[in-house]
Order: sequence, then structure tokens, then C-alpha cells
Amino acid sequence: MMPASFCPFFAAAKRFFAAQILLLFGLVYAHAAEVSSANELSANLSEMMSLSADVEQLIIEADGGVLEESRIRMLLKRPDGFSWETLEPFPELLVTNGVWLWNYQPDLDQVVIEPWDRDESELAAQLLSGETDALADEYEITALVSESRDLEEFVLTPRDSANINRRVSLSFSSNRLDSIVIEARNGQRTVWRFVNVVLNPEISDDAFVFEVPEGIEVIENSYAERL
Repeated sequence: MMPASFCPFFAAAKRFFAAQILLLFGLVYAHAAEVSSANELSANLSEMMSLSADVEQLIIEADGGVLEESRIRMLLKRPDGFSWETLEPFPELLVTNGVWLWNYQPDLDQVVIEPWDRDESELAAQLLSGETDALADEYEITALVSESRDLEEFVLTPRDSANINRRVSLSFSSNRLDSIVIEARNGQRTVWRFVNVVLNPEISDDAFVFEVPEGIEVIENSYAERL
């Protein structure tokens, strides 16, 4: 059985993530303090033209219990390349080239192909995509004061009280992405810790196109005939 929560980062819950790790660069604000925080965050994110990392994911219930723990491999290449491969406990691959989204579930021997819609993707993907304008419309961005020059933390607070998130925080260590924490209004938290981070590696565009293995069931939505 596949986990229902791979990312609150693609697909109902999951799509809310991949365009929520590819939307956070280029902000314009009226308030001076918010402008400064947005500029600082944009400066950190603008360094990431490409990225590879291992991701340790925790989904924590409101009472503090761990609902799920996952190990993930992530690749990012701006403007549109994004790959999020869950290795444990339930293998799954979500990959997009900015035109198509492939969701490969090896345990089910199937792949779902559909047009990529960044507006419906998950917050983590948006956060890493480099498109901060749309995100700034949704969230107020605040830079927290840290005693360490090497540590920077930004808090995103929804402008709309109907937003399912209560807050989102991003941490950078020595200008490298360290963690993203998404806290939902029901108290559930999704934590991504990024380790073995390689900033701006050479990544082929082929890494963001899924080649369907022989014998795998292909499920296409109503728009997939454009392939």
C-alpha cells in the first residue's frame, strides 16, 4: 500500500508539494521589513540553479507521534526539472520536466502520466522552483534573527486564514538549504531535512523524463494524448 502522505511536496496531497519545492524567487512587497526578508530569502534561493540531495522526511502528528518516516532522493534543475524519489519505506517516483508529470509506483507496476500543473503542485516544489512572486502573494515572509551567522531561518505565514498551512519555515546553513517544515492547521507537521547537498551540479535534462519500463501499466489522463 502506498503512503497517503508522500508530500503535503505532489498529487492532491502530493501535488501540493512538487510545485510547493519548484515557486519561491522574485518578490515585491510594500512593507520595508518584508521586502528585506523577501530579498534575503530570494538571494539564498537564487543560488540554486540545480541541486541534488538526500531528504529525510518526517510526518509528525499533532500529539507528537511520528506518523511516517521516509528516505528520499531529490534532484532539481531550474526552471522546470524536478525529481522526488521515495526510496523507503514505500518506493515511488515523481518526476517532471515542466510539461509532463510521471508518477511511477513500482509496487503496483504502474505509472500515471499527466500534464504538469505547477499551480496544483505541492509547497516544497514551489519553494524550490525559484518563482517567489506567486508565493509572496500567498505568504508573508519574515527572517528570524539568529545568533549564528551561518544559520538563517525564514517563516512564511499565510495571508489567507483559509490556507491549510499555519506556517512554513525554511532554514539555511552556510547558505545551503538545511530544512523545510510545513505545519498544517490541524497540527500535523511535515519535516524535510536535506543532507548530502550538492549545489549546482551538472544534471542532464534526461533525468527529468521517465522512460516507462517494459511490462508496466500506463495510466494516462484525458490530456495525455498530447504526448
